[in-house]
Amino acid sequence: MTGLALGQPLDAYGTSRVSRLRSATHLLAHADLHNHTWLSDGVGDPALAFDSMRRAGLDVAALTDHAVFAAGVDDVWDLPWVTRLSGIDREAWARLGRLADAADDPGRFVAIRGFEWSHPLLGHVNVWGTETFVDPFRTFDTDLSRFYDWLARTGDGAAAPGSPGRGLASFNHPGGRGNLLVFAGFELHPAVVGQMAGLEVFNKRLDYLYEGVEGGDPSPLVRCLDQGWRPGLIGVSDEHGTDWGLPDGKGRTGVYVTGLSRAAVRTALADRQVFATRLKGLRLDATLDGHPMGSAVRLPGPARVRVEVDVDRGGSWRGRPLSLQLLTSGERMPGVVAAAEFAVPGPEDPLPAVEVDVDPARTPWLVLRVSDPAEPADPRATGPWLRWGSAVAYASPWWLEAG
Repeated sequence: MTGLALGQPLDAYGTSRVSRLRSATHLLAHADLHNHTWLSDGVGDPALAFDSMRRAGLDVAALTDHAVFAAGVDDVWDLPWVTRLSGIDREAWARLGRLADAADDPGRFVAIRGFEWSHPLLGHVNVWGTETFVDPFRTFDTDLSRFYDWLARTGDGAAAPGSPGRGLASFNHPGGRGNLLVFAGFELHPAVVGQMAGLEVFNKRLDYLYEGVEGGDPSPLVRCLDQGWRPGLIGVSDEHGTDWGLPDGKGRTGVYVTGLSRAAVRTALADRQVFATRLKGLRLDATLDGHPMGSAVRLPGPARVRVEVDVDRGGSWRGRPLSLQLLTSGERMPGVVAAAEFAVPGPEDPLPAVEVDVDPARTPWLVLRVSDPAEPADPRATGPWLRWGSAVAYASPWWLEAG
């Protein structure tokens, strides 16, 4: 991140990295944490991927090729049709590590090695920050228990289970391809709640808020959070081509970091200081009674809370009409406890805010969604969701606790 010491650093898109809701010690980094190469089912050369993402203006990038059944093999026959089926082997894993280490440039660009645990029915899970990897063949079960047990054992043996020192992971394209069983119904595994740091709400160009709802299933957002998981909300390109980081309109993640290093990114993910978007150069931040997005908020009982919103995308967005919705638990689509229109403020303008009455016994979580009424809503949208238009971004949840 060039210019970390400056008071008002700008990103590659002309947007200030400094949220108006937090101190300048935490700056916005643009990240894409889910990408593929021909080491699994992508078509691009892994040696070119990190450079492509850095040139595209990303600050943080991960390669997460599929792990399917070759984790116990040193060197699968290196043909595309084989690796497309088998996923990475030990040599590919080592190669990804060498490429990430060579591309990592602390203070300027963070390169991360990860993998995508890829079960054809239970779902796909990205894992970052581990020294080893595993595949569904070696953690086979009727649910994800054996995988979660493996995840809980990763990292420093002295670290407490679920601590930031261990591997972090995300629920990928929930309810979509390779996910018929939707992570065994998002069955909760308490030992790894802290490590399951992400839920993809944007994957490629798709908004997963609506996934499965037409068929009668609850929104993955509702299903995941109601089960007790506490992920941050992220967007990813899930790139399988050769233009990593370059296309407009694909998912990406905003990360609030204290510096551009793997450790700082890990801390931000572990603390859920992230938001999901499909727009390059967007900054979103939000607080609930001063608590940043991604926080647990303890309330004595029913209370009125104030949510403030910081959103920016450079000068061309000043005054742009947008909509915000505060989402919570619902039957299929999330319940909406508040909705309001606002104009993107300038640097000296008051921040948009909304006050709402909540009861933590009835409202276990809140998610801020920002949308653009001028852009067409998702084809699956109905009712007021049509009026609110296309999703711009999702902030990580607040979890409301009584006491």
